[in-house]
Amino acid sequence: MAASASYTEDDIKSLDWREHIRLRPGMYIGKLGDGSSADDGGYILLKEVIDNSIDEFVMGHGKEITVDIDAEGRVEVRDFGRGIPLGKLMDCAAKINTGAKYDSEAFKKSVGLNGVGIKAVNALSEFFEIQAWRDGQTKAIEFSKGEVVEEMKKPRVDDGEAGTRIAFDVDRTVFPKRTNYKAPFVEKMCRYYSYLNPGLSVVFNGKRFRSKNGLLDLLKEEMDDEPLYEPIHLIGKDIEVSFSHAPGSSEDYYSFVNGQNTTQGGTHLAAFREAVVKVLRDFYKKNYDPSDIRSGIVAAISVRIEEPVFESQTKTKLGSTSISPEGETVRTFVLNFLKEQLDNYLHKNQGVAEAIQKRIIASERERKELSGVKKLARERARQVKVHNKKLRDCRAHYHTKHKKASETTVFLTEGDSASGSITKCRNVETQAVFSLRGKPLNTYGLTRKVVYQNEEFALLQAALGIEEDIEALRFNRVVIATDADVDGMHIRLLLLTFFLQFFPELIREGHLYILQTPLFRVRNKKKTIYCYDEAEREAAVSELGRNPEITRFKGLGEISPDEFKFMIGDEMRLDLVQMEEGKGLKELLSFYMGKNTPDRQGFIIENLRDDVDSAEV
Repeated sequence: MAASASYTEDDIKSLDWREHIRLRPGMYIGKLGDGSSADDGGYILLKEVIDNSIDEFVMGHGKEITVDIDAEGRVEVRDFGRGIPLGKLMDCAAKINTGAKYDSEAFKKSVGLNGVGIKAVNALSEFFEIQAWRDGQTKAIEFSKGEVVEEMKKPRVDDGEAGTRIAFDVDRTVFPKRTNYKAPFVEKMCRYYSYLNPGLSVVFNGKRFRSKNGLLDLLKEEMDDEPLYEPIHLIGKDIEVSFSHAPGSSEDYYSFVNGQNTTQGGTHLAAFREAVVKVLRDFYKKNYDPSDIRSGIVAAISVRIEEPVFESQTKTKLGSTSISPEGETVRTFVLNFLKEQLDNYLHKNQGVAEAIQKRIIASERERKELSGVKKLARERARQVKVHNKKLRDCRAHYHTKHKKASETTVFLTEGDSASGSITKCRNVETQAVFSLRGKPLNTYGLTRKVVYQNEEFALLQAALGIEEDIEALRFNRVVIATDADVDGMHIRLLLLTFFLQFFPELIREGHLYILQTPLFRVRNKKKTIYCYDEAEREAAVSELGRNPEITRFKGLGEISPDEFKFMIGDEMRLDLVQMEEGKGLKELLSFYMGKNTPDRQGFIIENLRDDVDSAEV
C-alpha cells in the first residue's frame, strides 16, 4: 500500500488577487463564453465598468456615458462624472476591496459594493488602461493581466472634462474563444441603462440612447402586443413600477435592483407579484385567483436598496430581504407602496380599473374552460404512463431534493432510432429521453385549449411536469436533440414555437437547450475526432495526417450508442435557447411560423446561396 502524501505548511498557499481571479474567473463573471450569449463573461466585464459610471450619474455627476467597441473587440468607456481621485487611481484598479462604495453616504444605493468589479476586468484583460481627469489634471495607468505596464506618475495639466476612462481587451488566454461583442446585446444593455436613469445619455458607437419616462418607455418599447389599457406608471422614493395587461396568458417581467437587470428576479419581484394580487383583491373586494390576476401581465419594477445582496457576483437574482440593514423588508416596502399608490391610481382612473377587472374575469373564464381539458390530458397521461414507451425516465428529478437534481436532463428526440441510441448510453440516474412521433403540431396562433387537446403535447407536458406551470419541472435541462437536416430543423422550430408561446418562462429561466451534434467523424487507427463544422473537420484531417477515414453523419440514428456516450457525456455541447423580449419575438414567430407562405418563399429565394462551382457541373 502506497504511503499517504505528506501534508505540511508548504502545501498551504495564498493567492494574490490577480491569481485568484484568473484561476477562478467563473466566481467573478460567470461563464466565459465567446460573446454569442448575453450572459457571457465579456458582457459582465463591460457592465462592471459601465456600472461605476452609472453610479456617478445617480449621485448627480455627469449626464453622458460613451461606450465604444472596435472591430477587434477593444472596449472603451468614458464618463463625465467627478473622476476617480488621482492619488487613488492605482488602488481602485489594482487593490482588492477598495472603493468609495463602502461609505453609504457617498454611494448609498450602488450595484457594486464589494470593490471587486474593476479589478476583475483588470485581471482578466490582456490590455487594461484607466485614466481620470480631475481639477484640471489627469493621470493614467496601463496594465496587462493585472500587472502594471506603464504609469504616468506625475499628473499633467489637462483641459479635458472631468471624468474617468477605462479601456480593455479581454485576455485571449483566459477566454476559451475569441470574444466578439454582439451589437444587439450591447445596445439592449445601453437602452436599459437609459430607461433606468431618465436624463442620462448612453452613446454606443455613436448611437444615442436616452429616456424621458423611464420604465414607462421600457414597457411601451418591449410589449409584444398592444396593451389592453394605458400602462400604469408609479414612482416613489427608491421604487418605480409600470405595468399593463396583454391579450396573452403568460407573465412577463423586467426587474431591476440599483440599475442592475435582475433577469432571474428575486425577493423584489416575488414581492411585486404578491402585492399586485393583494391590492387588486382588496380594491375589487373579490377573492380572485392569483393566476387570473397575473395572467397576461407585463410589468417592470425597479428598486434601490442599501447594500444589496445578490445570489452571485453576476447579480442576476436579488437575495436581500431588507431594503437597508436596519430597514423594513423588501416585501413590506413593495406592498406598502402599491397599497397606497396603485389603490389611489385605480380610484382616479375608473376606465383602467374596469379594463383590469374585465381582463381578470376573462382569464377566470378561460381557466375554468381549460380545467376540464387539462383534467382529460392528465388522465390520458396517467392511463398511458405504464405503457408509454415514448418516455425513458431517469431516477433523479429537478423538483425534488435529490442531490443530483441540478444535473437532470431530458432529450427530446425525433423517432425511435435516435432515442434508442441515446437510451442505451445515457446516465440512467440523471438523463431521460422523450421520443417524438413524427412532426409535432404547429402551435403558432392556436389557443391553449387546442394545444392541450393534442395528444403529443399533452404527453410532453406530462413528461416535463409543466401541465400547470413550471414549478414542478422534472428536469433542469430540456434538450432538443434533432437531426441537422431540413426535417430536424423543422421539428426544432415547431418545438421552439410551442415553448415560446405557452411556456416562455422555461426559456427565460434557462432550462431549454439545443444539442449540438457532430457532422463528421474523422479517425485513423489511433484516434477519433468528432467535428461539428467544416473548419473542425479540416483541422482534424490536418492533425491526423494522411488519408484518415471521414464519415458524414446524416442523422442521429446513424450514430452508435458507444459514440453517443461522448456526445451526451462530459463533452456534450449545448446551446442555451435565449429569447429577446419585445415586439421582435412576435414578428419573428409570425414570419417563420405564420400563414404567410408567399413572404417566406420570397425571402428564401432572395437569400438562397448557390455554393456549387459551375466548373464542376
